[in-house]
Amino acid sequence: MIADILARLRAEAAGEAPALDGRGLARLLDEHNRRAGGPGRRYVKKALLPFYLRVRDEEPDRWRAWDVDAALEERLLALLRMKPRRTASGVATVTVITKPWPCAGRCLYCPNDVRMPKSYLADEPACQRAERAFFDPYLQVHARLRTLAQMGHPTDKVELIVLGGTWSDYPEGYRLWFAAELFRALDDGVGPAADARAAERRARYEELGIPAERDACAAAAAGAQRAVAEGRLSYNQAVRALYGAGAGAPGDADGAPGGATAGACSAVDAPRADAGAGAPSAGELAARWARAAAFQAATWDDVEAAQRANEQAACRCVGLVVETRPELVDAPALADLRRLGCTKAQVGVQSLDPAVLAASGRGDASTVDAVARAFALLRLFGFKVHAHFMANLPGATPAADAGDYRRLVSDPRFLPDEVKLYPCVLTAGTPLAALHAAGEWAPYDEDVLVRLLAADLRATPPWTRVSRMIRDISSHDIVAGNRKTNLRQLVERRIAEEAAGRPGDAAAEGGGASDRPAGAQAGAGGGGVCGRPAGAQAGAAAARGRAAADAPLVREIRSREIAGDEVDEAALRLEVIAYATAASDERFLQWVTPEGRIAGFLRLSLPRPEALAAHPGVPVGPGEAMIRELHVYGRTSPIARVAAGVQHRGLGRRLVEEACVLAAEAGCRAVLVISAVGTRAYYRGLGFRDAGLYQRRDLAAAGEGAPDRPAAAQPQPTVDGCAGDADMRAAGATGGCAGRGAVPSAGAPGGHAVAAPGARGAR
Repeated sequence: MIADILARLRAEAAGEAPALDGRGLARLLDEHNRRAGGPGRRYVKKALLPFYLRVRDEEPDRWRAWDVDAALEERLLALLRMKPRRTASGVATVTVITKPWPCAGRCLYCPNDVRMPKSYLADEPACQRAERAFFDPYLQVHARLRTLAQMGHPTDKVELIVLGGTWSDYPEGYRLWFAAELFRALDDGVGPAADARAAERRARYEELGIPAERDACAAAAAGAQRAVAEGRLSYNQAVRALYGAGAGAPGDADGAPGGATAGACSAVDAPRADAGAGAPSAGELAARWARAAAFQAATWDDVEAAQRANEQAACRCVGLVVETRPELVDAPALADLRRLGCTKAQVGVQSLDPAVLAASGRGDASTVDAVARAFALLRLFGFKVHAHFMANLPGATPAADAGDYRRLVSDPRFLPDEVKLYPCVLTAGTPLAALHAAGEWAPYDEDVLVRLLAADLRATPPWTRVSRMIRDISSHDIVAGNRKTNLRQLVERRIAEEAAGRPGDAAAEGGGASDRPAGAQAGAGGGGVCGRPAGAQAGAAAARGRAAADAPLVREIRSREIAGDEVDEAALRLEVIAYATAASDERFLQWVTPEGRIAGFLRLSLPRPEALAAHPGVPVGPGEAMIRELHVYGRTSPIARVAAGVQHRGLGRRLVEEACVLAAEAGCRAVLVISAVGTRAYYRGLGFRDAGLYQRRDLAAAGEGAPDRPAAAQPQPTVDGCAGDADMRAAGATGGCAGRGAVPSAGAPGGHAVAAPGARGAR
């Protein structure tokens, strides 16, 4: 079968046969299965690539007989690759879950599955993988890398996403061990040696008697889950009883006694009829986990040794993400995250409405202030800010939710780089169930929810990415609320259906202006997001109306990604969008196609002096800029090779050079970059040097890099040249176009500079 496919691909390359696509491969499979005869299908697509890779790695003589060169192999892998979207964003993503641990929060809607960290459920895909791997970071990463490789995805550039309990709630030794093992798994990569190390590690947990299979884990936790469901134990008490979480764990949020007391163990173990024969008691299971905890600790030296190895490893970490709560964000905590190699923080915001936060058990007005402070600190430290935001929480209405989201993406105190936007759903055993039973909370119906999320998506500015709109909660776990796994498709379909009737329909979506909370009209915060007088907007109203007829309804990043598509590099243009936050003046540089699709982007922060004064201990100083993110799209291309798509075509380097120009013209003397461990070598090649937890490039003078750009190609500060300017203003960035390097005033945070086509290599 493989030989036949290779022959067809050679004929295609020679122009002797049409291109072999997915449908052609399916016909070829059918043909071979008919020849093979017998029941069932002998040849299936998902088995072809693992077979080819096994022959290549384990039967070199047979593989050489196929005479596969690099170009032919690349075409073969592209044809056989399963789920190509997995690496279409340019990076292979690996999600891992920390072990169950007590939680300091008391949110009414969070699931209480004692087999998982708080708010996660055992049937979520990443959670299933984590449980099978004993929540061990090495085993989780190894298994995922192996699966991705077998599916035909490159694994040399990996973003690690650490989910589970709030990161800082875990003991320091565990956090260091978890991070060190993540890097160690990447350092070992994919292959027989890594498989052997993973097998040894798995055997260690099995010798301790810790269950890993679904049924065994469910049986071991059955008594505890029943006790939580019946209210005899809190989630925290049950987790302490099952896993031996003791010193250093957060206190019980419900005021119940902490610790794995004898009473808690008794409540977990009685009745045990649902636990199944042979299931360990709570005390036995806790003792086993305690023995595992003895080796689940590491030092900073261990972390840094694994990081140094990763700089040149076959699988490099190009991003490390952890979850936290806004009230736990401070300068020392962020310094520790940087030392671990973190580049992005997912922050549980959920709502900016104090009444909704209070009704949900999430916080109050002080929580909103904590969010603003956390966002400012995260930006000044260079982190990407990924907000979790929810609709349909207790106490919310669709109109209030729409206004709340517009505040998130328009108020300079917030403006996240990325958003997880999803509706609240009811799962069994949560305090939200009582509100639902009493008629005090109910899920929005589908039409209302889709209209709300469509309005939110349209309000999202072009520098923000809405990463997802649902949680990976199985439909059988949802008692009430959205069960549609294709919710985003429904939202996008609604927006597409309304496109013919814009701009009026678009403005009315989400209930109409009269249905919005005061101060949220027209997405401009009443008198302008940053205090711009309402009258100052009237002169531009007609221009905005004309532009809206031609501008896309949705400008957020994910909707515009080129994914794995080919692009004409000569047709790309470089746009620079300026906007202001409470802590910084931001420049969002993006390579876009003539249709507005995005091929790559860079986030440049110019910290404000008053923010530096208000937040001592941040890593940047006066006259220093920060590159917070650099991303080039297209299917992941192996390091040092040019594959299909746009990765490794020099677009990233040109974004960095342009950012240095902007920083110099703004008066900065140096640019820092929050590089991931695996990208340090890349930035060294661009003139950056290691400087503590960051990398630094000194700027000679204003205009550095300008000799590489023809004078005639300077971007022009003309409103007519600002693609998407009306959409950006509608999202809350009220300023006009700014020339390169111009820093918007506090009263005009927006700005949009567009480089002329042909500048610096046909932008």
